[in-house]
Amino acid sequence: MRELSGELDRNLKLISRELGVRIGQRGGAVRISGDPRSVEATSRLLQQLYELVGTGLALHPSTVEHACRMVLRDPDVPISSFFSEVVLVGNRRKPIFPRTLTQRIYVHAIRDHDIVFGVGPAGTGKTYLAMAMAVAALKRDEVQRIVLCRPAVEAGEKLGFLPGDLAEKVNPYLRPLYDALNDMVKFEHAERLIERGVIEVAPLAFMRGRTLSDAFVILDEAQNTTIEQMKMFLTRLGLGSKAVITGDITQVDLPESRTSGLVDAVEVLQGLERISFVEFDATDVVRHRLVSDIIRAYDRHRAGRIAPDATAPTAPGGEE
Repeated sequence: MRELSGELDRNLKLISRELGVRIGQRGGAVRISGDPRSVEATSRLLQQLYELVGTGLALHPSTVEHACRMVLRDPDVPISSFFSEVVLVGNRRKPIFPRTLTQRIYVHAIRDHDIVFGVGPAGTGKTYLAMAMAVAALKRDEVQRIVLCRPAVEAGEKLGFLPGDLAEKVNPYLRPLYDALNDMVKFEHAERLIERGVIEVAPLAFMRGRTLSDAFVILDEAQNTTIEQMKMFLTRLGLGSKAVITGDITQVDLPESRTSGLVDAVEVLQGLERISFVEFDATDVVRHRLVSDIIRAYDRHRAGRIAPDATAPTAPGGEE
């Protein structure tokens, strides 16, 4: 019960705030009051979390918050099936697991397919989960190396003035991949793997002319690839390799005259065996809860801006 309640009852307070109920605890008993449906959902959530704590799962506040989000979307969701499906145990013994239904579909798609496209807004865990799957595959000796790459496209800022050699200039583009990697592998161990070439982090341009065999390859920020770059990347795949391509088609930084390689690939490659497409939306955001609200606000604004004018005159024959 102490683990379930959390330090100073922080877990119970979090659940109370998220689900709109009042929770009181005395000894080993918990009393829930509020709307009957919310009380029932809270009771079911607490029971499942209690059982998970019994299996040894540490209840971080973020874990409890994500569990609440699942219950708000679907009161009957089997929480235990998500939290027991651990992809990788990262640094500080923190388990990494799918936190939404789409994330779970995504993890299964990566396991079952050679190429997976994860498309959706920022903060949905596309790259992070792909990285966790890659590290897990490396630990199981399913692949011999991990290759992480991104297109070096400036997001509205000019970085060419930065000092240093080529590697130092492109490092800012690749920093998010290093950050995710260091969350899963101790820094010193990650450095050794990079020095030995077991883990390679490089700009997409460095992939031309190569064949990547027995590798887990991740292409991040793929919305900023051109059609030619995407075709080049996909044709690098060798025997025993797996590729995950992630991106957000609403944040393309290419010139307006260029079509995103990610948008084109999603259209061209539909129906091919061993290729899977997983689409995320704002409900899958696992960052600060405001992030999903921000994404929805932008989507509503964009939809209103491009909606046809209802007052526009109608042409003869009923056509506008």
